[in-house]
Amino acid sequence: MASYISSSSFTFNVIVALALLVVFTGSSSAQLSTSFYSTSCPKVFSAVRPVLINAISKAPRLGASLLRLHFHDCFVNGCDGSVLLDDTATFKGEKTAAPNNRSIRGFKIVDDIKTAVEKVCPGVVSCADILAIAARDSVVILGGPDWAVKVGRRDSKTASFTDAGNGQLPSGLSNLTELIRRFRNKGLSTQDMVALSGAHTIGQARCITFRDRIYNDTNIDSSFAKLRRSTCPRKTGGRKNLAPMDIQTPNHFDNKYFKNLLSQKGLLHSDQELYNGGSTDSLVKTYVNYPKTFNNDFVTAMINMGDIEPLTGSSGEIRKNCRRPN
Repeated sequence: MASYISSSSFTFNVIVALALLVVFTGSSSAQLSTSFYSTSCPKVFSAVRPVLINAISKAPRLGASLLRLHFHDCFVNGCDGSVLLDDTATFKGEKTAAPNNRSIRGFKIVDDIKTAVEKVCPGVVSCADILAIAARDSVVILGGPDWAVKVGRRDSKTASFTDAGNGQLPSGLSNLTELIRRFRNKGLSTQDMVALSGAHTIGQARCITFRDRIYNDTNIDSSFAKLRRSTCPRKTGGRKNLAPMDIQTPNHFDNKYFKNLLSQKGLLHSDQELYNGGSTDSLVKTYVNYPKTFNNDFVTAMINMGDIEPLTGSSGEIRKNCRRPN
């Protein structure tokens, strides 16, 4: 007997299969959209940027801080705003975990942004989305590329000190293999990793994070090492002293970070690993020679990072205060 499948039943089966695929892959990032607030809070983006323009004009370093907050949020259990939570009686949060303690900042400006957004549409926009929007706006304000931010994330009701400190976040001491592995664990490619590292063009680091490099690494420009040693003693003191990761234009988003790597002036050990005879050398050279390619890849990488395990639908909540659960 000849077997056949009618066109209508075939179509039905395809629809069912696709629906099951979505369910079983758990791809909640598919629920994020650049138009998520088009009806419920159309003024959200216009509410965020003025607050940031004012803050960054007074303290340009805040731009890098907010970009880093979004990164540290997404890399620990997904982009869910958990990095913003203060400790409570029931959990110890992420703020004092080793990669974050006395390192991440910008919480006050997040509070200010949340206040501004609540005025135009109370109880609608998540703190996780505020971080994503603030990261984009910080890049734009400091001269970098613009892009349409995908939104629709919801906020976690808890945070984990343990998860924030268990190696999910890359370290400034990481070698190239370790960097690639940690980004791959989050679904990000090597290209994403190198492009996202370019955010260090507007960052600063504490002496404690680059002390070992300037005294012990051999792949470092001698004059650059001498300059950094002047404010970062070998053994004691100065651990909180700051130095720009981009010595040329520390408050402007550009590709100078990668140019520094070519001359062995990467501040962190992990920075210089991107150009140290390994598989990413060619990509660093591409970003030096073609800044538009870097901008395009950076935008793609930021969107990909923003898709890491968001809470959507009925998961989580929309926090009234970014520092504590409702």
